[in-house]
Amino acid sequence: MEYPVCTDWLITANEGPTPDIFAGKPWGAEVLSINERHYKVIMAGVDQFGGNNEMKPILSAYQMGVSEYGEKFMRARFETSAVRLLKNIFRVGLFENAYIDPAESKRIVGNTEFMKTGFQAQLKSVVLLKNTSSVLPVAKNKTVFIPKIYYPAAKDWWGNLSAPKFDYPIDINLVKRYYTVTEDPAKADFSLVFVSSPHSADGGYDLNDRKSGGNGYVPITLQYNTYTASTARTQSIAAGDPVIDPSIKNRSYQDKTVTAYNTMDLRTILDTKAAMKGKPVIVVVNASKPMIFNEFEKEVNGIVLHFGVSGQAILDILSGAVEPSGLLPVQMPADMLTVEKQYEDIPFDMKCHTDADGNIYDFGYGLNWKGKISDQRNAKYHTQ
Repeated sequence: MEYPVCTDWLITANEGPTPDIFAGKPWGAEVLSINERHYKVIMAGVDQFGGNNEMKPILSAYQMGVSEYGEKFMRARFETSAVRLLKNIFRVGLFENAYIDPAESKRIVGNTEFMKTGFQAQLKSVVLLKNTSSVLPVAKNKTVFIPKIYYPAAKDWWGNLSAPKFDYPIDINLVKRYYTVTEDPAKADFSLVFVSSPHSADGGYDLNDRKSGGNGYVPITLQYNTYTASTARTQSIAAGDPVIDPSIKNRSYQDKTVTAYNTMDLRTILDTKAAMKGKPVIVVVNASKPMIFNEFEKEVNGIVLHFGVSGQAILDILSGAVEPSGLLPVQMPADMLTVEKQYEDIPFDMKCHTDADGNIYDFGYGLNWKGKISDQRNAKYHTQ
Protein backbone atom coordinates (compact mmCIF):
# COMPACT_ATOMS: atom_id res chain seq x y z
CA MET A 1 0.00 0.00 0.00
CA GLU A 2 1.38 3.40 -1.02
CA TYR A 3 1.28 6.26 1.46
CA PRO A 4 2.03 9.96 1.06
CA VAL A 5 5.29 11.42 2.35
CA CYS A 6 5.15 14.56 4.52
CA THR A 7 8.07 16.74 5.60
CA ASP A 8 8.93 17.87 9.08
CA TRP A 9 7.64 21.26 10.21
CA LEU A 10 8.66 24.34 8.15
CA ILE A 11 11.73 22.87 6.47
CA THR A 12 11.32 25.25 3.51
CA ALA A 13 10.85 28.43 5.59
CA ASN A 14 13.55 30.86 6.66
CA GLU A 15 15.02 30.68 10.14
CA GLY A 16 13.91 33.05 12.90
CA PRO A 17 15.80 36.27 13.63
CA THR A 18 17.71 34.56 16.44
CA PRO A 19 18.54 30.86 17.07
CA ASP A 20 16.18 30.65 20.04
CA ILE A 21 13.09 31.45 17.96
CA PHE A 22 11.08 28.47 16.73
CA ALA A 23 10.77 29.06 12.98
CA GLY A 24 11.99 27.57 9.71
CA LYS A 25 14.79 25.03 9.50
CA PRO A 26 16.05 24.86 5.90
CA TRP A 27 19.35 23.37 7.03
CA GLY A 28 21.65 22.60 4.13
CA ALA A 29 19.55 24.70 1.76
CA GLU A 30 19.90 28.13 3.32
CA VAL A 31 21.24 29.69 0.11
CA LEU A 32 18.19 28.59 -1.90
CA SER A 33 15.02 30.67 -2.14
CA ILE A 34 11.83 29.40 -0.54
CA ASN A 35 10.49 28.51 -4.01
CA GLU A 36 13.66 26.60 -4.85
CA ARG A 37 13.49 24.66 -1.59
CA HIS A 38 9.96 23.56 -2.43
CA TYR A 39 11.08 22.43 -5.87
CA LYS A 40 13.97 20.39 -4.46
CA VAL A 41 11.68 18.66 -1.96
CA ILE A 42 8.99 17.87 -4.53
CA MET A 43 11.53 16.41 -6.93
CA ALA A 44 12.85 14.27 -4.08
CA GLY A 45 9.44 12.57 -3.95
CA VAL A 46 7.69 14.36 -1.08
CA ASP A 47 3.93 14.92 -1.34
CA GLN A 48 3.10 17.27 1.52
CA PHE A 49 4.83 20.07 3.44
CA GLY A 50 4.49 20.15 7.22
CA GLY A 51 3.50 23.59 8.50
CA ASN A 52 3.04 25.14 5.04
CA ASN A 53 -0.32 26.47 3.91
CA GLU A 54 1.04 28.75 1.17
CA MET A 55 0.09 27.94 -2.42
CA LYS A 56 2.48 30.30 -4.23
CA PRO A 57 5.76 28.39 -3.55
CA ILE A 58 4.11 25.19 -4.81
CA LEU A 59 2.99 26.85 -8.04
CA SER A 60 6.44 28.37 -8.51
CA ALA A 61 8.01 24.95 -7.99
CA TYR A 62 5.67 23.55 -10.64
CA GLN A 63 6.82 26.16 -13.15
CA MET A 64 10.47 25.36 -12.36
CA GLY A 65 9.75 21.73 -13.17
CA VAL A 66 7.98 22.66 -16.40
CA SER A 67 11.00 24.71 -17.48
CA GLU A 68 13.38 21.83 -16.72
CA TYR A 69 11.36 18.75 -17.71
CA GLY A 70 8.28 19.96 -19.58
CA GLU A 71 4.57 20.26 -18.79
CA LYS A 72 3.72 16.58 -19.28
CA PHE A 73 6.36 15.37 -16.85
CA MET A 74 5.55 17.91 -14.16
CA ARG A 75 1.82 17.37 -14.36
CA ALA A 76 2.37 13.64 -13.90
CA ARG A 77 4.64 14.33 -10.91
CA PHE A 78 1.97 16.48 -9.23
CA GLU A 79 -0.80 14.01 -10.02
CA THR A 80 1.23 11.24 -8.37
CA SER A 81 1.22 13.24 -5.12
CA ALA A 82 -2.45 14.10 -5.56
CA VAL A 83 -3.37 10.42 -5.85
CA ARG A 84 -1.36 9.51 -2.75
CA LEU A 85 -2.93 12.29 -0.69
CA LEU A 86 -6.48 11.66 -1.89
CA LYS A 87 -6.22 7.93 -1.23
CA ASN A 88 -5.20 8.75 2.32
CA ILE A 89 -8.31 10.91 2.69
CA PHE A 90 -10.63 8.41 1.00
CA ARG A 91 -9.44 5.58 3.24
CA VAL A 92 -10.85 7.32 6.32
CA GLY A 93 -14.07 8.32 4.58
CA LEU A 94 -13.64 12.08 4.67
CA PHE A 95 -15.20 12.63 1.22
CA GLU A 96 -17.89 10.05 0.55
CA ASN A 97 -18.91 9.89 4.25
CA ALA A 98 -17.61 12.81 6.25
CA TYR A 99 -19.49 11.95 9.43
CA ILE A 100 -18.28 9.57 12.09
CA ASP A 101 -20.29 6.60 13.29
CA PRO A 102 -20.08 6.61 17.12
CA ALA A 103 -20.61 2.87 17.28
CA GLU A 104 -17.81 2.24 14.80
CA SER A 105 -15.51 4.62 16.66
CA LYS A 106 -16.23 2.85 19.92
CA ARG A 107 -15.57 -0.52 18.29
CA ILE A 108 -12.18 0.59 16.95
CA VAL A 109 -10.87 3.49 19.05
CA GLY A 110 -12.45 2.38 22.30
CA ASN A 111 -11.76 -1.29 21.72
CA THR A 112 -11.27 -2.99 25.07
CA GLU A 113 -8.56 -5.31 23.80
CA PHE A 114 -6.65 -2.43 22.24
CA MET A 115 -6.85 -0.50 25.50
CA LYS A 116 -5.63 -3.51 27.48
CA THR A 117 -2.71 -3.96 25.10
CA GLY A 118 -1.78 -0.28 25.39
CA PHE A 119 -1.97 -0.38 29.17
CA GLN A 120 0.19 -3.51 29.28
CA ALA A 121 2.79 -1.69 27.19
CA GLN A 122 2.80 1.12 29.75
CA LEU A 123 3.30 -1.31 32.61
CA LYS A 124 6.16 -3.08 30.84
CA SER A 125 7.98 0.21 30.24
CA VAL A 126 8.21 1.18 33.92
CA VAL A 127 11.66 0.58 35.45
CA LEU A 128 12.24 -0.13 39.13
CA LEU A 129 15.70 1.30 39.89
CA LYS A 130 15.94 1.07 43.65
CA ASN A 131 14.13 -1.01 46.25
CA THR A 132 16.11 -0.94 49.47
CA SER A 133 15.01 -3.59 51.98
CA SER A 134 12.13 -4.50 49.62
CA VAL A 135 10.20 -1.35 50.55
CA LEU A 136 8.13 -1.95 47.43
CA PRO A 137 5.48 -3.04 46.82
CA VAL A 138 3.45 -1.09 49.40
CA ALA A 139 0.19 -2.82 50.25
CA LYS A 140 -3.06 -1.06 49.48
CA ASN A 141 -4.84 1.00 52.15
CA LYS A 142 -1.60 2.21 53.72
CA THR A 143 -1.44 5.95 54.42
CA VAL A 144 0.64 8.00 51.99
CA PHE A 145 1.98 11.55 52.00
CA ILE A 146 2.38 13.13 48.54
CA PRO A 147 3.98 16.60 48.47
CA LYS A 148 2.80 19.19 45.98
CA ILE A 149 5.28 20.24 43.30
CA TYR A 150 6.22 23.76 42.24
CA TYR A 151 5.90 24.30 38.48
CA PRO A 152 7.73 27.49 37.48
CA ALA A 153 6.72 29.62 34.52
CA ALA A 154 7.90 28.08 31.25
CA LYS A 155 7.96 29.06 27.58
CA ASP A 156 6.48 26.89 24.84
CA TRP A 157 7.81 26.55 21.28
CA TRP A 158 6.39 29.94 20.31
CA GLY A 159 7.68 31.80 23.36
CA ASN A 160 4.36 31.95 25.22
CA LEU A 161 4.88 31.96 28.98
CA SER A 162 2.78 29.73 31.25
CA ALA A 163 1.80 30.84 34.75
CA PRO A 164 3.69 29.26 37.67
CA LYS A 165 1.70 26.94 39.91
CA PHE A 166 1.94 24.75 43.01
CA ASP A 167 -0.09 21.58 42.63
CA TYR A 168 -0.30 17.84 43.09
CA PRO A 169 1.70 15.97 40.41
CA ILE A 170 -0.87 13.16 40.20
CA ASP A 171 -4.65 12.82 40.40
CA ILE A 172 -5.23 12.49 44.15
CA ASN A 173 -8.63 10.89 43.59
CA LEU A 174 -6.87 8.14 41.65
CA VAL A 175 -4.38 7.64 44.48
CA LYS A 176 -7.28 7.29 46.92
CA ARG A 177 -8.37 4.13 45.11
CA TYR A 178 -5.14 2.57 46.34
CA TYR A 179 -4.12 4.39 49.53
CA THR A 180 -5.33 6.70 52.27
CA VAL A 181 -3.94 10.16 51.52
CA THR A 182 -2.76 12.53 54.24
CA GLU A 183 -1.24 16.01 54.13
CA ASP A 184 0.59 15.36 57.40
CA PRO A 185 3.86 13.40 57.04
CA ALA A 186 3.60 12.39 60.71
CA LYS A 187 0.43 10.40 59.95
CA ALA A 188 1.82 8.72 56.82
CA ASP A 189 3.22 5.20 56.56
CA PHE A 190 5.27 6.19 53.53
CA SER A 191 5.73 9.01 51.03
CA LEU A 192 5.54 9.20 47.24
CA VAL A 193 7.41 12.06 45.61
CA PHE A 194 6.54 12.56 41.93
CA VAL A 195 9.13 14.57 40.00
CA SER A 196 10.37 15.09 36.44
CA SER A 197 13.92 14.59 35.24
CA PRO A 198 16.01 17.80 35.25
CA HIS A 199 14.93 20.13 32.47
CA SER A 200 16.87 22.97 30.83
CA ALA A 201 14.32 25.65 30.05
CA ASP A 202 16.61 27.45 27.61
CA GLY A 203 17.23 24.36 25.48
CA GLY A 204 20.93 25.06 25.16
CA TYR A 205 20.68 28.62 23.84
CA ASP A 206 20.28 31.81 25.88
CA LEU A 207 19.62 35.03 23.99
CA ASN A 208 20.71 37.08 27.00
CA ASP A 209 24.14 35.44 26.88
CA ARG A 210 24.45 36.46 23.21
CA LYS A 211 23.34 40.02 23.92
CA SER A 212 25.95 40.32 26.63
CA GLY A 213 28.75 39.32 24.28
CA GLY A 214 28.75 35.53 24.57
CA ASN A 215 28.07 33.07 21.76
CA GLY A 216 24.60 32.31 23.12
CA TYR A 217 25.21 28.61 23.73
CA VAL A 218 24.79 27.29 27.28
CA PRO A 219 24.89 23.81 28.85
CA ILE A 220 21.95 21.42 28.88
CA THR A 221 22.09 20.06 32.40
CA LEU A 222 21.11 16.57 33.54
CA GLN A 223 21.21 17.48 37.24
CA TYR A 224 18.89 19.55 39.44
CA ASN A 225 21.54 21.65 41.18
CA THR A 226 23.36 24.53 39.55
CA TYR A 227 25.91 23.26 37.05
CA THR A 228 29.05 24.96 35.74
CA ALA A 229 30.50 23.34 32.63
CA SER A 230 34.15 23.69 33.62
CA THR A 231 35.14 20.46 31.82
CA ALA A 232 33.28 21.07 28.54
CA ARG A 233 35.12 21.24 25.23
CA THR A 234 37.01 24.46 24.56
CA GLN A 235 36.15 24.08 20.87
CA SER A 236 32.76 22.65 19.93
CA ILE A 237 32.25 20.14 17.13
CA ALA A 238 29.73 22.44 15.45
CA ALA A 239 30.23 26.07 14.46
CA GLY A 240 27.56 28.75 14.86
CA ASP A 241 24.53 29.33 12.67
CA PRO A 242 25.78 30.15 9.14
CA VAL A 243 22.81 32.40 8.35
CA ILE A 244 21.55 33.96 11.57
CA ASP A 245 24.88 34.40 13.37
CA PRO A 246 27.76 33.60 10.99
CA SER A 247 30.31 35.40 13.17
CA ILE A 248 30.08 32.59 15.75
CA LYS A 249 32.56 29.84 14.89
CA ASN A 250 32.42 28.01 18.22
CA ARG A 251 29.38 26.80 20.22
CA SER A 252 31.41 25.92 23.29
CA TYR A 253 29.66 26.59 26.61
CA GLN A 254 32.75 25.95 28.71
CA ASP A 255 32.66 27.60 32.18
CA LYS A 256 29.05 28.75 31.76
CA THR A 257 26.53 28.08 34.53
CA VAL A 258 22.91 26.94 34.37
CA THR A 259 20.30 25.66 36.81
CA ALA A 260 17.55 23.20 35.92
CA TYR A 261 14.23 24.98 35.62
CA ASN A 262 12.67 22.34 37.93
CA THR A 263 15.46 22.53 40.51
CA MET A 264 12.79 22.66 43.23
CA ASP A 265 12.01 19.00 42.53
CA LEU A 266 15.27 18.14 44.31
CA ARG A 267 14.39 20.37 47.23
CA THR A 268 11.00 18.64 47.48
CA ILE A 269 12.65 15.20 47.62
CA LEU A 270 15.09 16.21 50.36
CA ASP A 271 12.46 18.13 52.37
CA THR A 272 10.16 15.12 52.23
CA LYS A 273 12.99 12.89 53.43
CA ALA A 274 13.42 15.15 56.48
CA ALA A 275 9.67 15.38 57.13
CA MET A 276 9.18 11.60 57.06
CA LYS A 277 11.70 11.08 59.92
CA GLY A 278 13.05 7.77 58.71
CA LYS A 279 9.83 6.37 57.20
CA PRO A 280 10.07 5.19 53.57
CA VAL A 281 10.41 7.77 50.79
CA ILE A 282 9.81 6.55 47.25
CA VAL A 283 10.60 8.80 44.30
CA VAL A 284 8.73 8.41 41.01
CA VAL A 285 10.56 10.08 38.12
CA ASN A 286 8.96 10.99 34.80
CA ALA A 287 12.06 10.97 32.59
CA SER A 288 12.43 12.68 29.23
CA LYS A 289 16.19 12.07 29.05
CA PRO A 290 19.02 10.51 31.08
CA MET A 291 19.68 12.18 34.43
CA ILE A 292 22.09 12.38 37.36
CA PHE A 293 20.90 10.42 40.42
CA ASN A 294 23.72 11.16 42.87
CA GLU A 295 21.97 14.29 44.18
CA PHE A 296 19.28 12.33 46.00
CA GLU A 297 19.48 8.56 45.42
CA LYS A 298 21.16 7.63 48.72
CA GLU A 299 18.54 9.65 50.63
CA VAL A 300 15.52 7.65 49.44
CA ASN A 301 14.36 4.05 49.79
CA GLY A 302 12.88 3.45 46.35
CA ILE A 303 13.08 4.90 42.85
CA VAL A 304 10.64 4.16 40.04
CA LEU A 305 11.36 5.52 36.56
CA HIS A 306 8.83 5.95 33.78
CA PHE A 307 8.53 7.76 30.47
CA GLY A 308 5.17 9.47 30.65
CA VAL A 309 2.81 6.61 31.49
CA SER A 310 -0.53 6.95 33.25
CA GLY A 311 -0.87 7.34 37.00
CA GLN A 312 -2.80 4.08 37.14
CA ALA A 313 0.14 2.17 35.64
CA ILE A 314 2.48 3.61 38.27
CA LEU A 315 0.11 2.85 41.14
CA ASP A 316 -0.51 -0.71 39.92
CA ILE A 317 3.23 -1.34 40.22
CA LEU A 318 3.71 0.53 43.50
CA SER A 319 0.88 -1.43 45.10
CA GLY A 320 2.07 -4.81 43.84
CA ALA A 321 -0.81 -5.46 41.47
CA VAL A 322 1.81 -5.83 38.74
CA GLU A 323 5.48 -6.77 39.05
CA PRO A 324 7.91 -4.34 37.38
CA SER A 325 9.73 -5.72 34.34
CA GLY A 326 11.19 -2.69 32.53
CA LEU A 327 14.89 -2.25 31.76
CA LEU A 328 16.79 1.00 31.28
CA PRO A 329 16.90 1.94 27.57
CA VAL A 330 19.82 4.33 28.20
CA GLN A 331 22.76 4.69 30.56
CA MET A 332 22.36 6.92 33.61
CA PRO A 333 25.66 8.83 34.02
CA ALA A 334 27.48 9.02 37.32
CA ASP A 335 27.93 12.81 37.09
CA MET A 336 28.15 15.69 34.63
CA LEU A 337 31.89 15.15 34.20
CA THR A 338 31.03 11.78 32.68
CA VAL A 339 28.51 13.48 30.38
CA GLU A 340 31.03 16.04 29.15
CA LYS A 341 33.76 13.45 28.55
CA GLN A 342 31.69 10.87 26.66
CA TYR A 343 32.20 10.31 22.93
CA GLU A 344 29.13 11.04 20.82
CA ASP A 345 29.91 8.27 18.32
CA ILE A 346 30.75 5.49 20.79
CA PRO A 347 27.93 3.62 22.60
CA PHE A 348 28.00 2.64 26.27
CA ASP A 349 31.14 4.62 27.07
CA MET A 350 29.84 6.35 30.19
CA LYS A 351 30.59 5.64 33.82
CA CYS A 352 27.14 4.90 35.22
CA HIS A 353 25.65 5.75 38.60
CA THR A 354 26.19 3.13 41.31
CA ASP A 355 23.57 3.32 44.04
CA ALA A 356 23.80 2.69 47.78
CA ASP A 357 22.74 -0.94 47.24
CA GLY A 358 25.59 -1.54 44.78
CA ASN A 359 23.43 -1.59 41.64
CA ILE A 360 24.73 0.12 38.51
CA TYR A 361 22.22 2.14 36.47
CA ASP A 362 23.52 0.92 33.12
CA PHE A 363 21.72 0.15 29.87
CA GLY A 364 19.53 -2.94 30.37
CA TYR A 365 19.36 -2.63 34.17
CA GLY A 366 16.14 -3.02 36.13
CA LEU A 367 14.68 -4.68 39.21
CA ASN A 368 11.66 -6.84 39.93
CA TRP A 369 10.44 -7.95 43.36
CA LYS A 370 13.13 -10.65 43.54
CA GLY A 371 16.03 -8.35 42.66
CA LYS A 372 18.04 -7.58 39.55
CA ILE A 373 16.38 -8.74 36.34
CA SER A 374 18.37 -11.20 34.23
CA ASP A 375 16.46 -12.64 31.28
CA GLN A 376 16.64 -13.15 27.53
CA ARG A 377 16.69 -9.40 26.97
CA ASN A 378 19.95 -9.04 28.91
CA ALA A 379 21.41 -11.91 26.93
CA LYS A 380 20.31 -10.38 23.63
CA TYR A 381 21.84 -6.99 24.38
CA HIS A 382 24.87 -8.37 26.27
CA THR A 383 23.96 -6.67 29.54
CA GLN A 384 24.00 -8.08 33.05
